[in-house]
Amino acid sequence: MKIAVTYENGQIFQHFGHTEMFKVYEVEDNSIKNESIIPTLGSGHGALAGFLKLNNVDTLICGGIGEGAKNALADAGIKLYGGVTGDADSAVKALLEGEIKLAAAAIRIDQEIDRKEREIESMCLKLLLQQQPVARDLRVISAALKMITDMERIGDQAEDIAEIVQFLAGRSAENDDLLREMARLTIHMVTESVDAYVQRDTMLAETVIAEDDVVDNAFDEVKRRLIDKIAAHPDDGEYALDLLMIAKYFERIGDHATNIAEWVIFSVTGVHKEG
Repeated sequence: MKIAVTYENGQIFQHFGHTEMFKVYEVEDNSIKNESIIPTLGSGHGALAGFLKLNNVDTLICGGIGEGAKNALADAGIKLYGGVTGDADSAVKALLEGEIKLAAAAIRIDQEIDRKEREIESMCLKLLLQQQPVARDLRVISAALKMITDMERIGDQAEDIAEIVQFLAGRSAENDDLLREMARLTIHMVTESVDAYVQRDTMLAETVIAEDDVVDNAFDEVKRRLIDKIAAHPDDGEYALDLLMIAKYFERIGDHATNIAEWVIFSVTGVHKEG
């Protein structure tokens, strides 16, 4: 991974198109291995994206930047972090450390989810033994016991994604748009499935179930693109498989959200609808 920063006297230069030099950081295993200053040799707005691509830069940190330059960088496949100010070295370290911290936080949250699962399971069993519920109350408790298993698995898969991210060494993901969309959709599905349970809303649960097809289609498209990538760049095979695993975990999270929605319908109607 190569990160370039618009550079002047140790600071992030605030006008991308007028920068006279970049500081370039070579990153391996999320650590900076080499730093160098590269003059732009008078390259202007339109040529800078090509200049960075020729120098194998895949991530840019800068201050102000116009829409035309943003589009040129996107066309060159360079990930942009614009509007950044301050010390150049500190900005790069913050970028690298941020990815690690987010992944570590996801792992810690999974441990909390495991603890909550045990607490809810204990509460449900006490209610079953002490209150001996029937009819609707029994369905609500039974559904809760089933749902927490799916929620715990969602936590496990989020942890799995975080662990893979740590091994990507800060490398920007191809198919970033689709992976982001899968993440957005699965977060929405999980949130809506839990809301459906709290509100006893079977229509909302049905909406969640329908959304699973969208996630499945996105996974199929990611898989197709990554197969093409492996065919074109065999040396990137391991990296492509890591991205495929992330997409698969998102797809499985969608499946678990669907399971939760199906148990919501059961708790209200007494009918378990399997997708």
